[in-house]
Amino acid sequence: MIRYFSEDISFTYSGKRLANRWLKTVSEAEHKTIGNIAIIFCSDAYLLQINKKYLQRDTFTDIITFDYCKGDLLSGDLFISIDTVRDNAAYYGTVFTEELNRVIVHGLLHLVGFDDRTEDERRIMRKKEDEYLQLLAQLSV
Repeated sequence: MIRYFSEDISFTYSGKRLANRWLKTVSEAEHKTIGNIAIIFCSDAYLLQINKKYLQRDTFTDIITFDYCKGDLLSGDLFISIDTVRDNAAYYGTVFTEELNRVIVHGLLHLVGFDDRTEDERRIMRKKEDEYLQLLAQLSV
């Protein structure tokens, strides 16, 4: 089950039903099953505190993923900074919802087992994100 929350900001994600179907399809394509996933929308300040407290990093980021997976069952918390997603959308010249969906699938891909620490891993992750954003566009019609 995928659940959506907001912490310290007022934000409503309007694409929940489609996103749930999309993320389930992504997980199946990766030979995984959706377990309990919480997607928590928050501010830069909120996510920075999580980054400092749990990862000992004093930097802003768009997403932090906490992985509670067991075998092929995907479970975890995806904390997403709406502030950074907005900034990144402007920086990359894309619309907010596309950037938000990219970040959401990025978090799910971390739960699947993909990483983005090296240049090669980032290239693979970006390719997967693009592939699954295309899938979302197909599901939207």
